[in-house]
Amino acid sequence: MILYHGSYLAIENPDLLHSRPNLDFGKGFYLTSIREQAEKWCGKFVKRGKEGVISNYMFDEELFQRLKVLRFDSYSEEWLEFILACRSGKDSSDYDAVCGGIANDQVFNTVELYFENLIDKSEAIKRLRYEKPNMQITFRTDAALTCLRYMGCEKI
Repeated sequence: MILYHGSYLAIENPDLLHSRPNLDFGKGFYLTSIREQAEKWCGKFVKRGKEGVISNYMFDEELFQRLKVLRFDSYSEEWLEFILACRSGKDSSDYDAVCGGIANDQVFNTVELYFENLIDKSEAIKRLRYEKPNMQITFRTDAALTCLRYMGCEKI
């Protein structure tokens, strides 16, 4: 399977040193199996006058299955709580990788309302139930990064 990373530069050797904390699934290297999603990630850089670059990686699923991976198949209470912990810097889990839905604009709005205590958990889950998750995989350890082989990049 091919995975994609959207940025403003090609990333031949992903590492965790350049990862930002407090993102959806914590500090890590974020990829998606949906090319269009990687293009959207590039959009924020293009808006700032930079180039959009999609790096492509061959993903070793067999090796990945040996790791400690948390999977979210849908937006759920567990997903919401995990995002809250990661975004607030309170995630103490030791997962090598986390797979699940992206907090896109509509989802992000619901999540923010919940984080700011403007809606309760049941209302947030009710709203999220109608959203179809886009997929992201966060590689959170060096062991997880060994599952990737850089295939090249394309400018958009």
